[in-house]
Amino acid sequence: MAEDIRQDKKANFSALTEHNNNGVTKISGLASNKTGASKKLVIKNFKDRPKLADNYTEDTWLKLRDAVGAIQNSTSIKYNLEELYQAVENLCSYKVSPTLYKQLRQVCEDHVQAQIHQFREESLDSLSFLKRMNRCWQDHCRQTIMIRSIFLFLDRTYVLQNSLLPSIWDTGLELFRNHIVSDGPVQKRTVDGILEQIERERNGETVDRSLLRSLLGMLSDLQVYKESFEERFLMETNRLYAAEGQRLMQERDVPEYLHHVARRLEEENDRVISYLDQSTQKPLISNVEKQLLGEHMTAILQKGLSILLDGNRVMELALLYQLFSKVKGGLPTLLQHWRDYIKSFGGEIVGTPEKDKDMVQDLLDFKDKMDNVAQGCFNRNESFINAMKEAFEAFINNRPNKPAELIAKYVDCKLRAGNKEATEEEMERILDKIMIIFRFIHGKDVFEAFYKKDLAKRLLVGKSASVDAEKSMLSKLKHECGAAFTSKLEGMFKDMELSKDVMIQFKQYTQNQSEPSQLELTVNILTMGYWPSYTPMEVHLPPEMVKLQEVFKLFYLGKHSGRKLQWQPTLGHAVLKTEFKEGKKELQVSLFQTLVLLMFNEGEEFSVEEIKSATGIEEGELRRTLQSLACGKARVLNKTPRGKDIEDGDRFNFNNDFRHKLFRIKINQIQMKETVEEQVSTTERVFQDRQYQIDAAVVRIMKMRKTLGHNLLVSELYNQLKFPVKPGDLKKRIESLIDRDYMERDKESPNQYHYVA
Repeated sequence: MAEDIRQDKKANFSALTEHNNNGVTKISGLASNKTGASKKLVIKNFKDRPKLADNYTEDTWLKLRDAVGAIQNSTSIKYNLEELYQAVENLCSYKVSPTLYKQLRQVCEDHVQAQIHQFREESLDSLSFLKRMNRCWQDHCRQTIMIRSIFLFLDRTYVLQNSLLPSIWDTGLELFRNHIVSDGPVQKRTVDGILEQIERERNGETVDRSLLRSLLGMLSDLQVYKESFEERFLMETNRLYAAEGQRLMQERDVPEYLHHVARRLEEENDRVISYLDQSTQKPLISNVEKQLLGEHMTAILQKGLSILLDGNRVMELALLYQLFSKVKGGLPTLLQHWRDYIKSFGGEIVGTPEKDKDMVQDLLDFKDKMDNVAQGCFNRNESFINAMKEAFEAFINNRPNKPAELIAKYVDCKLRAGNKEATEEEMERILDKIMIIFRFIHGKDVFEAFYKKDLAKRLLVGKSASVDAEKSMLSKLKHECGAAFTSKLEGMFKDMELSKDVMIQFKQYTQNQSEPSQLELTVNILTMGYWPSYTPMEVHLPPEMVKLQEVFKLFYLGKHSGRKLQWQPTLGHAVLKTEFKEGKKELQVSLFQTLVLLMFNEGEEFSVEEIKSATGIEEGELRRTLQSLACGKARVLNKTPRGKDIEDGDRFNFNNDFRHKLFRIKINQIQMKETVEEQVSTTERVFQDRQYQIDAAVVRIMKMRKTLGHNLLVSELYNQLKFPVKPGDLKKRIESLIDRDYMERDKESPNQYHYVA
């Protein structure tokens, strides 16, 4: 700063100055004016920068070197740390920084180099060696931090301004890496020792995890973790788990093996958290999964999937899915085996005729079980749910028609009166489950035929458990297959309701007759197109019944001219008032049973031939009827000779000694049980309907396309037809249509067809 001498016009003064050695100018004289005296402070710069004493740098460095040596040897420092810090700052202020940095580095390097000798001892066991290495590393880190705190000014000025120079801390790491850890034998013994400790821990022994954490942290800080340790560690891991996987797959069952794999993965994850570097986690877990799972996926599934599914081992199945989802290609492999299992198990249920009785219940139980596995164990994976549906559809349709027939009968069993096992909610749940199985069936027309036949019996004999349940099932079928599928079934319900109205009117009509009948007649009027076709059977009815039929015919045709009534005795039933020794009873029986029993009003005993001649009942039906009356639970007739079967020479008489606790006794109606002939005729009727549908589809396609090749026509038919059909059957229907002039072959190309208008 320039000398500041101000002169004021009002006050004149002179000042004598003297310079002291710190550069402060001191006023030595006083000035006065009229009003009083004042002091002025004048500050000047050094004319020359103060010089350090000749031996100051060397003396200061000796002091600093002694302090560094004391730190390295863990002895007490003679000097105050603040004094040492100030000394470093003074040296740096006088541009001694480069020399100071080099000297410090050399001292540290000499000390680190001297440490290598303690690791040359061959007598040390691996654990002692590791502990010594760890102690050396911890000491080195502590010493470096202490040294850095003294030389902090150097670190934050000179080193920071020179980007090529490492910081004091980085220098410490570099020296330790270069002179100790990068030494071949030392590094090998260190890594070997660490790997040995990890292997011991994997074998169930307890090891010092803090020691491993410290040593692996050292390798990571020194940036040699990957090349010196991780590569060898992963290689050893691969070797260990490859051998373990091979051995345990032979020794253990699948559930036990899966739990072992899960435990191993948990252990390795814990190892990463405890002492391994985070970067090792992904390759380590990947290696374990590959060796314990990836290499044995097919073997695990072939050996254990069916056992787990058969035993409904939900926990292990969830674990299996969880483990396989981690391995490349795991879930697709599991999916394929899951699909194959369902096809195999389901194919056994459907393809074994001996099990037909329980087929539908077994299918429902199996579907429930697989649903639970897909939902609870396979994480509701869409691919697994779709694969299950495909597998069910495949195996159910391996056996054409039979599953559809049995599902219809199962529904009949559930909807029939007397089925008290289910509440309304349970019934609804059962019907929903049945609809799921029904969806898988290709031949839905077979189901419709048998369902219609059984529904007719339930409605006509009053065997339906609940109208609400019947209508609920109808609604489900309509929603699934469309209105055309259920139109006839709905027509059957409509006929029953109309019949009730007609009977109310008929009752009023008979009451107005001059001679009302002793018998009470109930008639169901069925539209022929809606109901199953029944074979007409002429039987000899009693005159009272014939007369009442004529009265009804007159009444009905009087209201509906142009209609034709055809009586169906096979569907009729009656209530007979009977008198036994025990007292009066009422018998609820079929019309055929009625005709047989009424004969015993006219005589005591009759032979099979006499009964057949009098009633006109067809022989097979008559034998079943007599069997129900004389060989069943309610034996109102006695058979001579005794036996379960009806033979030609058998004779029958009325059982006056019949006893029963109920007043109204229902004698099982034979026509309720489906005969083999009925079953065959129903199936044949379905095939006949299919032929008509194929013919209609061919004509519809040809009318639209006019000309079409055979293969294209067949392909189009497969798209339009809703039931399974063989190519041979299609060819027969095409030939039939050609014979009937609906279409013709091309004269030059036999595989080409033309529509004939």
